[in-house]
This record gives sequence, C-alpha cells and structure tokens, in this order.
Amino acid sequence: MALAREESSPLFAGTVAGTLRLILYLALAMVLMVLDHRNGWIWRLRYATSVLVEPVYRLASLPASGMHTLSVAFSDRKLLTEQNQRLREDLLLANAKLNRMAAVAEQNERLKQLLDTQHSLDLNVQLARVIDVDLGSYRHRMLVNVGSHDGVKPGQVVIDAHGVMGQVVEVMPRTSLVMLVTDPDHAIPVVVERTGLRTVAYGTRDGDLLSLPNISMAADVHPGDKLLSSGLGGRFPPGFPVGEIRSVEPAASGMFLEGRARPSADLDRSDNVLLLHDLAEPAGPPAPAAPVGPPADLAPAPSASAAAPPRANATPAQTPPATTNPVQP
Repeated sequence: MALAREESSPLFAGTVAGTLRLILYLALAMVLMVLDHRNGWIWRLRYATSVLVEPVYRLASLPASGMHTLSVAFSDRKLLTEQNQRLREDLLLANAKLNRMAAVAEQNERLKQLLDTQHSLDLNVQLARVIDVDLGSYRHRMLVNVGSHDGVKPGQVVIDAHGVMGQVVEVMPRTSLVMLVTDPDHAIPVVVERTGLRTVAYGTRDGDLLSLPNISMAADVHPGDKLLSSGLGGRFPPGFPVGEIRSVEPAASGMFLEGRARPSADLDRSDNVLLLHDLAEPAGPPAPAAPVGPPADLAPAPSASAAAPPRANATPAQTPPATTNPVQP
C-alpha cells in the first residue's frame, strides 16, 4: 500500500530541490542586504511601515500602561501623603523644641538676673520655684516649693530680680504661701526715691496696681517716680524697688492726693523668686531689761528655821527644871 504524500514538504528537505531552494534564498538575502546597505530603501520602507504600525502598538499597550499609570499615581499619592504627614509632625516637633528652647533661655536669663541681684547686693537669700499663683479679686497669693523643712519662716520677704513681690504669711512643711504686694490686705512702707517722701503703698483689687491714698496735697510726686522700701515697720529691708508711680489724682475726700503705682516685680511672670533671710531691724520699744542681782552660786543659803515657818497650832517647847546641889552642913 502506497503512503499518502504529505501536502506540504519542509523548507529545507534533504533532497536536491530543497538544497536549490536554500541556495536561492541565501542569494536573495545577500542581494537585499547589499541593496539596503548601498541605497537604504529598505530602512525607508521600515520607517514608513512603523508609522502605520505604531498606533497598533500603542492601542495594544494601552491597558497595561493605564494600569501602570494608575498604580504609580495611587502609590505616589500615598507616599506623598505619608511624607506630608511626617513633615508636618517634624515641623510641629521642631516648633515645640524651638518654643521650649526659647522658654528655657528666658528662664535662664531670669535666673541669671536673680543671681546677679544676689551677688551685687551680697544678700543671704534662698532660691524658690513658684508652683501656683492666685490672682483673684480678693486675694493675691503665690505658692512656692520651700517650707519649714527648708528653714522658711513666716514674715520672710520675697523678691525677684526687679523688686519686692511680697512676704511669707503661711509656712507648711514643704511649701509656703506668699502674700503679694498687690493683695488688698497688704501694705508696705515706701519712700519716693526722687524726693524722699515717705508713705504707705496698699494693695488693691485691680490686681496689678498699688494704691497710695495718703499723699499730702503739697507733696512733690509725679508719674514716673520710683518707689523704694523705706524699712519702717521692721518687716521689709530698705532700698528695694517696690513700684513706679503711674498717676496722681486728688482723693474723693479732697484732703489728700491718691497715687497709683505699678509694681516693679514681675508678679505674673516670675518662675523663680528669692526669699530674704536678712530681715530689717525690728521697730518698737526695747525689750525689758533682765533683773540684776548676785549670782545664784554666791547667794547665802536660807537657814532651816527661816525656811520652815512655825505652825499655828504648835505649843511652846517645855524646858526641863533646873537641879541644884544640896548644901552640906
């Protein structure tokens, strides 16, 4: 039985016809290469063909490029959002650090001023930190972090780098309550630095002003005059700044002038204060003298009879009768 002939034979079959076809194709390829190398018309053909085929390529790659573009867009958006969040957090942190550094620098400057005040005046002081301030309508108090365990006593004067702040009115084991000079119940003897006029500065309910209600009508007091502690009363040492006159007007009674002064101390801004241990000399009559007499070791010892007084119901002692010798005849 004869085998069915294949409808198609391989290109390079192992026959003479296949070999001739191979030689023909190789010759054609060489001719095309030579023509292309010399004239370049095949390159122009490829260029023209690419112009027609390029839209097909773009259309075929459109879904893939679209997906890539969307993924890049979403990833870039997410990345940019995260970077923006990190940058905002870094900016907030940097601003917080900057503000903290500014606050620390300001606090160091105030501490330096306090130390300069201590060294320049050669004061025996104690540094304290303010932990609470009460500037209400009826009381102006301040709480500091030192107490009786730190040697604080009632009546100690409290100052800052600019002037007198008040005095200690209550001492606890670890904290102390300070009455500020602006407290309505507080008064401090002052002297006008320019003229030497003495008066008393009282606290007011305004919170940030001192009142001087007893200034004589003929007194030479003007806005801008400095007030210093006079030392009268034995509480505040003399020479410390207390305030500055802001206004002087006739009082409601018409008999005195009433002045208003702003305290020199930073009552609402000071974080650290100084407590004076050197109080002013006490004012008042001298203490009574101690009784004068001989020393106790030189005084005569009292006798027994003098020491024991006779009892009321005691009977006189009976004396024995005297005996006499008989006379011999």
